[in-house]
Amino acid sequence: MNLSEIIEGLNDKQHQSVTLDDQKNALILAGAGSGKTRVLTHRIAYLVTQKNIHIDAILAVTFTNKAAKEMRERLSMLLRRPIMSMWVGTFHGLAHRLLRTHYVQANLTQQFQILDQQDQFRIIKRLMKENNIDEAKFPVRKIQWFINQQKDEGIHPADIDAGYNYFIKQGIKVFEIYEDHCKANDLIDFAELLVRSYELLKNNVELLSHYQNRFKHILVDEFQDTNTVQYQWIKLLSTNDNQVFCVGDDDQSIYGWRGAKIENIQKLEIDFNPIQTIRLEQNYRSTGNILGASNALIANNSNRLGKSLWTDSGAGDPIDVFEARTETDEADFVVSSIQKLLDEGASPNECAILYRSNAQSRAFEERLIKYNVPYIIYGGLRFFERSEIKDALCYLRLMENTEDSVAFERVVNFPTRGIGNATVEKVREFATNNHTNLFQAAITIVPTLPTRASNALSGFIQLIEQMSDDAKHLDLSEKVALLIKESGLIHHYSNDKTDKAGSKKENLEELIAAAKQYNHEQDSEMNEVMGFISLASLDSSGDTSAPEHQNVQLMTIHSAKGLEFPYVFLTGMEEDLFPSRQSKDEPHLMDEERRLCYVGMTRAMKKLTLSFAIKRFLHGQSLYAYPSRFLDEIPSEYLNSIKQKFGATAQNYKDDDIFNQDIEPEGQGQLSIGVTVKHAKFGFGTVLNFEGDGDSARIQIKFKKAGTKWLISSYANLEFV
Repeated sequence: MNLSEIIEGLNDKQHQSVTLDDQKNALILAGAGSGKTRVLTHRIAYLVTQKNIHIDAILAVTFTNKAAKEMRERLSMLLRRPIMSMWVGTFHGLAHRLLRTHYVQANLTQQFQILDQQDQFRIIKRLMKENNIDEAKFPVRKIQWFINQQKDEGIHPADIDAGYNYFIKQGIKVFEIYEDHCKANDLIDFAELLVRSYELLKNNVELLSHYQNRFKHILVDEFQDTNTVQYQWIKLLSTNDNQVFCVGDDDQSIYGWRGAKIENIQKLEIDFNPIQTIRLEQNYRSTGNILGASNALIANNSNRLGKSLWTDSGAGDPIDVFEARTETDEADFVVSSIQKLLDEGASPNECAILYRSNAQSRAFEERLIKYNVPYIIYGGLRFFERSEIKDALCYLRLMENTEDSVAFERVVNFPTRGIGNATVEKVREFATNNHTNLFQAAITIVPTLPTRASNALSGFIQLIEQMSDDAKHLDLSEKVALLIKESGLIHHYSNDKTDKAGSKKENLEELIAAAKQYNHEQDSEMNEVMGFISLASLDSSGDTSAPEHQNVQLMTIHSAKGLEFPYVFLTGMEEDLFPSRQSKDEPHLMDEERRLCYVGMTRAMKKLTLSFAIKRFLHGQSLYAYPSRFLDEIPSEYLNSIKQKFGATAQNYKDDDIFNQDIEPEGQGQLSIGVTVKHAKFGFGTVLNFEGDGDSARIQIKFKKAGTKWLISSYANLEFV
């Protein structure tokens, strides 16, 4: 592959990034839709073909399994050869590979298991119950979040100073119990994968030196999303003899709530000096109006590294801003707009409805169903998270390793085989007291149990042993097919009356297909079965499945990051909803909310519509709202205001003609539509609409100079003219 093939089609800044001198570190500040994936893959192709860097001397880190897969596929096409041995993957995937390769130095066994979020929750819940820690006072989710938050910072229980905070004291107690349980049962959760792999390198000088010398080039995507441990992990591998090539966008840092540190990308120039910064600002996704509005919005954030997106594709349509009376009216407008697009030839999957909170989806779903528009909630359960798939994988895990107590607990009585909670508790108690696993404990206590419980537990033990023996000489997909049949899972789900569509049975059959397609070469540090199980565990660590075809996409703005759609409806643009109420008193949280809005806006390719409701029923109560401050931060030149017709109100008139119309007031000297009022600050105006009565009434007034505003009667001190 020659140089001209690599740089073909790249713009000047992309070309500069791809062919950058490899003697210094680099920050590629890549705006939304600026082709960062193209830059990353072509950079690697350049290093391999033009600089003679061996593929195994390159470490490429992504943030999703989807991105890692896409990078592998693109590189294979560019280099015209398979690259399975290359170290490319997510932070969690690469950390897992390190731990599997060096499990002895990491004080693990070869058979260690990965805990997903559901398994972790269930274990913490049980440990809290066993240690009499009140769930009502200390919710399991909050304790789980506390533990993972500490791990994201690389903090162990002994390092935490609780002071006088009773919640933190109890959190530390559960953290310690949970850590002991994981060590005793050879378990690693997602956060621990990162901590343990970082400490593996940090505490083994020879091993660290090996990987520092091996990886001549370290490329990191989405650098703005790194947490403390991930940043330290990259910093540890970096030396004066290798190059760190970071791609990211501080304006798209929206995961602070799950540990991401925006300051990581901002301090690269200090920690990785010398470093060259290149800005990718040409956008290949959106129209000029969408980019102009997005640039103006994000400019309100301080402490930015700074860039301004532009396009040569033209201005495009203005951004529609729709003011609805209620969330139902908002949903009606959005769905009718989508229906119009479909009538004009658009496909349903070209349209996306984005919202700040999942609770907002209900109104849109009701209208989509009513108008028979196909839709799907994006970001639901991933394939490997589905209960029937986890059931099957736990059987596979137990067949492969009977010491896997997490798998034992999940399937010991599923499908139901007469093994009650009391029996399981006896097994667990024996295992704890004798420092053994649940399977071995079950074998030992079978003779001591009542006949019925003994027979049932003995039958389960024999089932696992028989399946393990029968599967010895089968390939992976045949093993999966065997366990699905012999365990009774396929029979159970075939007769499941609640699964009328038969989707669970189909998913089990799809698992066989997934096993058939599994490529073991990239997980060569372990046997094929363990590789497949690990892939399934890591696949549930944060990726969302691809958008479904021929369905309107409904999703949170967080879920939309990395996606693009021709037609985007960004809804619920109201104070206390977007930006959220929790962010109001914290400048750094408000900045993140604004970045989230920026991300939502820059998902749109052809047409962007923003909407808000004056009144919204949310979380069980009716709330009156003011339009989001973000709407005020977008210059009017990019916007087209659309107002709902509220019947016989002044809003039936065009905005510009309000003061030229002879609106007949409904009463003199009292609050009514059409009355002229005077405000101490805003001057003269005409009442367009009002809701409620007395001091709590909200009044919409069109002022001659200040524009349209909603005011609270008790604070407005209006003078009726």
